[in-house]
Amino acid sequence: MSFSLPSFAKINLYLRILGKRPDGFHELCTIFQTVSLHDTITFSEAEKLEMTCPQQIVPTDGRNLIIRSALALQAASGTRKGAHIELDKRIPTPGGLGGGSSNAATALIGLSRLWKLELLPARLEAIARELGSDVPFFLEGGTAVGTGRGDIVESMSDVTGDNILIVSPEIRVATKDAFAGSGAEALTSEGRKHSLTVCRKEAASLDLRHSVLINDLEPTVFAVHPEIERVKHTLLELGAVNAAMSGSGASVFAIFDKQETRQAAEKALDRENSWRRFAVSTISRDQYREALKLER
Repeated sequence: MSFSLPSFAKINLYLRILGKRPDGFHELCTIFQTVSLHDTITFSEAEKLEMTCPQQIVPTDGRNLIIRSALALQAASGTRKGAHIELDKRIPTPGGLGGGSSNAATALIGLSRLWKLELLPARLEAIARELGSDVPFFLEGGTAVGTGRGDIVESMSDVTGDNILIVSPEIRVATKDAFAGSGAEALTSEGRKHSLTVCRKEAASLDLRHSVLINDLEPTVFAVHPEIERVKHTLLELGAVNAAMSGSGASVFAIFDKQETRQAAEKALDRENSWRRFAVSTISRDQYREALKLER
């Protein structure tokens, strides 16, 4: 038995830091959106658990979230089955596009199928939450509001967009430092409740072309990495109607009003040799579930 699944990237259409929690993490309100850029993961039966990747820069041992997902799934289910997992990597990492988290969730989905496990969705979600804050979102995809550390996911009506360009400069942003530099104050329970109410209202009215796409990490990251800010400004100068950094960076996504403008912008960026470019569209929840062959 052998099959392949796409492992889709995400962008953060909105990212607000509401304050610092008692556990040291930051309380977030973010809007996740899956996009068509994806890695491919192939699962095959094998006696042992092993992983390969043609891109040699990607670790294939316990440092990789795919292996950690497999071990967590074995522990949760009690299975001793092995698997050969091959990852074909296209999503820049690190890049704020959730590549590792997506790989982790896709591994949970794929290995559950390969090993014929029947874990309840709530159990799979609990495993995903232990693996990383963004991982639970990738069990469903589409458009969703993420609260808590980003690990509490609530589906919302799908946001659609066909003319999106992601640009990823060759910069590694330390996520921990980005959050530490945000200067967020301690969060009270009343403050959290109020902020989440406001955030959900803003999320419900989000429009890709006309809403202000807020990412509270931009000022801190731009101050340390002005090249990322230059990416955003360049995309706006090339005709994007909206642009924002995704997650903690370094990737920036831009919304264009028509395909011709996006194509012209992509062509103009040929001069930027160190900026990777990806023309993408949004992936709805139904498209996501169909691509990963998930039950409705």
